[in-house]
Amino acid sequence: MKITVQEIESKSKAALIAHGAADAQAGHVAAAVARAEALGNVICGLYYLESYCTQLASGRVSGTVQPVVSTPRAGAVKSDAKFGFAQPAFAAGLAQAVQVARDNGIASFAVANAHTCTSLGFFTEQIAAQGLIAIGMTNASPVVAPPGGKAAVIGTNPIAMTVPGKDAPRLHFDFSTSAVALGKITMAKAAGEPIPLGWAVDADGQPTTDPEAALKGALVSAGGYKGWGFGLMVELLAAGMTGSVNSLDVKGLKLPDGPPHGLGQFYILMDPTTYGDKFDDRFARIAEAVALQDGARIPGADRKAMDVIDVPNALWELVEKLAG
Repeated sequence: MKITVQEIESKSKAALIAHGAADAQAGHVAAAVARAEALGNVICGLYYLESYCTQLASGRVSGTVQPVVSTPRAGAVKSDAKFGFAQPAFAAGLAQAVQVARDNGIASFAVANAHTCTSLGFFTEQIAAQGLIAIGMTNASPVVAPPGGKAAVIGTNPIAMTVPGKDAPRLHFDFSTSAVALGKITMAKAAGEPIPLGWAVDADGQPTTDPEAALKGALVSAGGYKGWGFGLMVELLAAGMTGSVNSLDVKGLKLPDGPPHGLGQFYILMDPTTYGDKFDDRFARIAEAVALQDGARIPGADRKAMDVIDVPNALWELVEKLAG
């Protein structure tokens, strides 16, 4: 079905409100769902809406709680989500974090005790829209085993970076430190399709192409030990610096009930002019070298948001049902 992004946002908001979210909180989450769909990031879009709704109904996430924003130190801002959604908690502290970064040249921004934030790029691009370089990271439920192991210890633990430009980001990437996002495994299982070798291991720690065996085993890190190191970095900053839970202590992100996620997100905001006026020139030097090579590109530089989305019939019927 051809559905406009505006309709995706309005139906998502209605569904969230129907299951217990307040208007403002529902608006922030629905905007994230719509943005993900507009950019073709289906795993972080409508794919998550049903679990948001069921977890609102069960109380696993609060849709009415108000985040608490504080400044622990001069260069640090914290927004405690209080086991509510990440999107309203981020919105509550963003303006203060941006001001701290402008005053000091750099700021850290912690979002603590939050529901999964799904797409990190949704947040880093908001920071970049304020003229600041943004790096963000978050942890998730444990699905990734260490190299040589078979038991999951950390989450997919994504990292994102957005560099501001005049009219749009000049660079934007957002990816998991695991070889693949967990959603791609579950989607392959639902479609009855195999997965490539190198994505996951089975319960015995052996590489597998069977998505069902992968879900009973664990994902592996992108790039082996290198990706594992980045995943651990994300874990320590997202959980340790924000005071949120370790991946090990989070049950499956889409389980309908149980303890709240309580995850953390950690952002670094940087003014590109802090140390002088050469940032633009140095970026341009790289961009020009890339542009000279056919088929090469700067990540995210040519992103185009869609206005109309192809949504599977069954998925849209579910969305309408959730929205009442």
